[in-house]
Amino acid sequence: MGFMTGKRALIVGVATDRSIAWGIAQAMHREGATLAISYANDKLKERVLPLAAQLGALTLPLDVTSDAEIDAAFARLSREWGSLDVLVHAVAYAPREALTGNFVEATSRDSFRIAHDISSYSLTALARGAAPLMAGRQGAIVTLTYLGAVRSVPSYNVMGLAKASLEANVRFLAADMGPNGIRVNGISAGPIKTLAAAGIPGLRKMLGRVAEVAPLRRNVTLDDVGNAAAFLCSDLAAGITGEILYVDSGFSTVGMSFPLEAGE
Repeated sequence: MGFMTGKRALIVGVATDRSIAWGIAQAMHREGATLAISYANDKLKERVLPLAAQLGALTLPLDVTSDAEIDAAFARLSREWGSLDVLVHAVAYAPREALTGNFVEATSRDSFRIAHDISSYSLTALARGAAPLMAGRQGAIVTLTYLGAVRSVPSYNVMGLAKASLEANVRFLAADMGPNGIRVNGISAGPIKTLAAAGIPGLRKMLGRVAEVAPLRRNVTLDDVGNAAAFLCSDLAAGITGEILYVDSGFSTVGMSFPLEAGE
């Protein structure tokens, strides 16, 4: 019996089998959770349905920019399940042009609005929808952030600001929902070659740099992040809320590094 047996989890953000959300879904399924996996549009539906079938997951449409679709998704979960234990928010987006070039020139009012709406506000909207289904249960919500929320990262640009907003969102949601027994945490994952990350210029250099200087001397995997998310959303983490857990091979702890010279 896995440590999530009996839990019902909604996973928002699966796009392909290289999505971090897919790694989380696999880990939670392995640990006994019953899953629902959403898809944002008809194009992604074609990719998501075969993946969801592998895990016996319920599937449903859910565009996080639409309050009507959010309401419909939770209404369906209420009909199908009656309750919800876990919400996984793995959604982030900024226009491609906002992630190219220097921050000041690339950041328009519109790209700022879009990045914050999809990458941060959607967590609040989904948490609001999930709360009634988590009533009387030990609910858990987890989202995905990145080091760019607290450090400047080349070309991450407005997404860094949106992730900073997301991390503040975690803290405010944790304070607001904690009295009702709902925990809210974030995972700051190291760079992983996903569909979303492919839009960030210099990703290959980022991956190489992390593998070179991180204490574990490697990049993290979907399994690494999936296992951490499963833990945070299980009763094993019952005393943890409002936290950002770094799953990045220790890269965020390194202040300075030097290349090893021959013979050292």
